[in-house]
Amino acid sequence: PMAELYTPQKCSSLRKNGFVLLGSGNIEEQHPCKIVDMSTSKTGKHGGAKVHLVGIDIFTEKKYEQIGGSTDNMNVPNISRTDYQLIDIDKEYVTVLDSNGDTRSDFKLPNMCDSDLELAEAIKTAFDDGKEVTVSVTSAMGIDAIKAYKIGKD
Repeated sequence: PMAELYTPQKCSSLRKNGFVLLGSGNIEEQHPCKIVDMSTSKTGKHGGAKVHLVGIDIFTEKKYEQIGGSTDNMNVPNISRTDYQLIDIDKEYVTVLDSNGDTRSDFKLPNMCDSDLELAEAIKTAFDDGKEVTVSVTSAMGIDAIKAYKIGKD
């Protein structure tokens, strides 16, 4: 069965450098973010504390801010990383080999933000130079994206 895409967590238990879904609308429209700033403010005598969260989308690097009650539940995305051996690049798609020796051709070269474009160039250059390249795919909320690479032994 597919693992849950996210788990609810009390706002007060979130931590800087942790992850959270930010954004309004349905859960599918929310953004898996790394928490870069977090502050708590007390409200009036009867109100609970408010938590101000600032997060950067792990895929697009866009910034999102949200204020929630400290006792509110926020959703924390389940994030996984998988390494694959790069075996071919065809325009914007890559073909990779997983640890079982199966190939996949459905990942794109990174293209979701400026740093992705630099990453894509670096991957292409290393691959064109005949290096053994491993790409690291980050998966969250049904999105899979190459967010890092390593060069193996020649």
